[in-house]
Amino acid sequence: MIDVTYQVSAVQRRVGTRTLPAGQARVSTISRTYDAAPEDVWDACTNPERIPRWFLPVTGDLRLHGRYQLAGNAGGTIERCDPPKGFTATWELGGEVSWIELRLTSSPDGGTLFELEHIAHVDDERWDQFGPAAVGVGWELGLLGLALHLTGGGAPVDPAEVATWTASEQGRGFITAAAERWGEADAAGGSDPAKAHAAAARTAAFYTGAEPA
Repeated sequence: MIDVTYQVSAVQRRVGTRTLPAGQARVSTISRTYDAAPEDVWDACTNPERIPRWFLPVTGDLRLHGRYQLAGNAGGTIERCDPPKGFTATWELGGEVSWIELRLTSSPDGGTLFELEHIAHVDDERWDQFGPAAVGVGWELGLLGLALHLTGGGAPVDPAEVATWTASEQGRGFITAAAERWGEADAAGGSDPAKAHAAAARTAAFYTGAEPA
């Protein structure tokens, strides 16, 4: 049984902006601390044999300047690699290019702070419609998978069980709660609170198949 309240509360979320050569980009940052050494978390996030145990099957050349492809999802190029501290890569999906930056740092209690930034050029219309939860909820599910993998001694997370759980009442509750937290982070980052929460509700409805309130 997954403790939804605990898993949602274990994650921190921030929303901001960054100026890139192509203009201003939106930055959605998700982080949580894992009870594992940085080297173990790094291996879980970069070992092609281990990534499918908690995320998605991956192919390609997982090294600096190599290209990767996640099954049925994004692909891209690894632009920076600094083991076991982090990496930067492009995130190419649906003809659009954004970037992900992973940072791993040791926490005082011996665990690892996992911090991921998703940086993307998003126009105001799309942002007002779905907000940061559009990418944030997907990463929430990924970080949950990583948590289950690490606490389970490195055992694989069964994709079929994940799909069944995500479609369950508990799974939908997790998605809805996570989206709401992204709405709060969006408002804290400067967006109009009413618009931020409405966008979060639309995103939750998209992920769960429900109608927005």
